[in-house]
Amino acid sequence: MSETTTSAPPHEPAPPAEDALRRRDRARPVRIAAWVALAVVLLALPLYIGPGLQSAGQYVMIGGVGAIGLTLVIGQAGQLSLAHAFFLLVGATAYAVLAGETEQAGAEYVVGLGLPPLVALIGAVVISGLAGLAVAPIAGRLKGIYLGVASLALVFLGFYLGQALPELTGGAASGRNPTPFSLFGFSFSNEGYLAVLGVPFRQSERLWYLFLALTAISYLLARGAVGSRVGRSWRAVRDNEAAAAVMGVNVLRAKAGAFAVSAAYAGLAGVMLTLWYGLLKPDESEFGVYGLNASIAFLAMVIIGGLGSVPGAVVGALVVYGTQQFLTLFASDLGLGDALSGFSPTVISLYVYGLAVIAVVLFEPGGLAAIGRRLIAAAQRRSAGDKTRTGTTERRSPPPGEDRP
Repeated sequence: MSETTTSAPPHEPAPPAEDALRRRDRARPVRIAAWVALAVVLLALPLYIGPGLQSAGQYVMIGGVGAIGLTLVIGQAGQLSLAHAFFLLVGATAYAVLAGETEQAGAEYVVGLGLPPLVALIGAVVISGLAGLAVAPIAGRLKGIYLGVASLALVFLGFYLGQALPELTGGAASGRNPTPFSLFGFSFSNEGYLAVLGVPFRQSERLWYLFLALTAISYLLARGAVGSRVGRSWRAVRDNEAAAAVMGVNVLRAKAGAFAVSAAYAGLAGVMLTLWYGLLKPDESEFGVYGLNASIAFLAMVIIGGLGSVPGAVVGALVVYGTQQFLTLFASDLGLGDALSGFSPTVISLYVYGLAVIAVVLFEPGGLAAIGRRLIAAAQRRSAGDKTRTGTTERRSPPPGEDRP
């Protein structure tokens, strides 16, 4: 019997870029399946949870939309903004004025244009974006902490205007009720009866799906912007303004665009917030709904989630706003009522996400997004290693029927 020697051709490792593309292609079906599963869960969730958890989820979605806008201007464009609460108020007020009617609210008359709610929502987003564009002359000449302090002044300006313009906002005493959102005759309020699979769809369920659609649209638009030429110009300005200018990037235009887009997102979050509350009411102090607390909360979301990461911004909103709502709903059920006596859920959530920000800064500056990327990369390497070992074993094993030497 003659001895037959078979040798496999030497295995040359693929270039790093090609290897990365292969890993991404292999992971694509898993990512698609994960997104489909998440969509199914979010669509089915209102059918199985009560109004309290539905309201908490809506609040998290509001935070997610606002945090996406803030992570674009800070993480992608490198411009520190603490004015998110101001643009939140601009969007809420613009929607109330555009969709509302002129009527008497308490001792004051409020102005309304009576436009369709969809037109009012789009108009509020556009007005908020224009307000952000108005900050462009300041943003183009300042950077870092100086820009942050200058933008923080807008929060105090909003506090003043909210009380000084009661014909628009309704005043700090009573505020004004926004027009419920409706689309093609379907109202996202308790008006009319609707049941799906035996579950009555009240305002809470309807707002859930409205907010879910707005959040999904905001997410997809942000991901598209990050991967486009606009996103590349933002990152070039963030990394080095002089080098970006040499490469042909209009630095002032890039900064202005980032602020406008961020303000538009905040305006949309403001519209969602006033629909969620069912009331537009200016703050009576600087630490209200549209005050310093809101700006700090949004900043915490993007730091915890990971600066510049769109998915991280949504997860950061879940941590910051979700903690507050969780404590509000379940503090007594968890036996924390006595332990939290004297502390509101809002105050406790400040401590929680304050500690989270410190932990991120000290141990993982990339935030939760960086941790997620490392875990995914480790899983892909492990999967690729298993396939490589399996392939090597198969090459070394003789085919069936071949005599072993």
